[in-house]
Amino acid sequence: MARTQKDYLADLLAEEAAAEAAAPATSAPAPLPPSSAELEPAPRLSRTRGTTLLGRESALARVASGEVRQVTQLLLDPSRVRIWPGNARVYADLNEENVRELIDSIVAENGQKVPAVVRRIEGDPDHDFEVIAGTRRHFAISWLRAHSYPDMQFVAQVAQLDDEAAFRLADLENRARKDVSDLERARNYAEALKAHYGNHLTRMAERLKLSKGWLSKMIKVAGIPDAVIAAFASPADVLLKPAYPLAQALDDKTAAKAILAEAKALCREQGDRRARGLAPIAAADVLRRLLAAPSGPQVADELYQWSMPSGRMALSVLSVNRQGVTVRLHAGSGASRDHLVNAFRDALDQLEREGRGLQP
Repeated sequence: MARTQKDYLADLLAEEAAAEAAAPATSAPAPLPPSSAELEPAPRLSRTRGTTLLGRESALARVASGEVRQVTQLLLDPSRVRIWPGNARVYADLNEENVRELIDSIVAENGQKVPAVVRRIEGDPDHDFEVIAGTRRHFAISWLRAHSYPDMQFVAQVAQLDDEAAFRLADLENRARKDVSDLERARNYAEALKAHYGNHLTRMAERLKLSKGWLSKMIKVAGIPDAVIAAFASPADVLLKPAYPLAQALDDKTAAKAILAEAKALCREQGDRRARGLAPIAAADVLRRLLAAPSGPQVADELYQWSMPSGRMALSVLSVNRQGVTVRLHAGSGASRDHLVNAFRDALDQLEREGRGLQP
């Protein structure tokens, strides 16, 4: 018997990631608008054991090929489709550069081949649907329509999903994506824990088929304040494993105060380095300074850092006091003597601007 789109999506959200193929469903497909284009029915093919939920794009490609019958694809104007806020990916962070590969692929294939998943919305005069899975595809089509491809259409499937099911589907889509950062995913989980699971971590872990311990660490990292995150060159530098001890350290009020003060100093330094065209302070060095902050002034404080284009640290100023300036030259940076001389000159100029230079 034919399987509907709703049944197929339900299978994608199945409780077991390697479950056997589900028995054919008998429910009828939801009514579709007159403009919808229905795929030609095709015989159902046998499914192999061990099909993983993370093979989402492969699954949607099988939908498009006709293996799953009675699945409808809509050709939509992306301006009439909004992004569901429950997705981990931050739409505002997408740009031509980080979606370039997908944009080129869509142009080469003369259109979007892998459909997004959307659901209908009501009460919004500006939008008819919202994207559950396919945020990058929505951006790519929108960009192409604004840059010489005005007739490009956003290809999507309509699903009937509540918020919790929508979250699980979006999570499956994003888990294997390298361009979704640990911090984005952590904060997405923290929001979902409150919104969909009543702050019951065990229930959420069971529903997502995730380790409770790993999920607990993600939720902990999600709580790192924005003021501390700003110390890093990019939020994407905040990785789960190294950031977890920082999140734990912030539980202590005294330590948190010192960490926040150091984060503000780092944020200023990062801004100054960007303004001078220098490489940012590496994430590992940022983390080390933040964790060392509660120990007080006896811990060496790198006031200035200079890195090679490769990101390797070449020179750093450890301290400035009445006795003088302590400078460290880092081995293995690949810096030449001229590079180090220029770095030292820049360091002294920076200290002079801050009123901490060498006194005559």
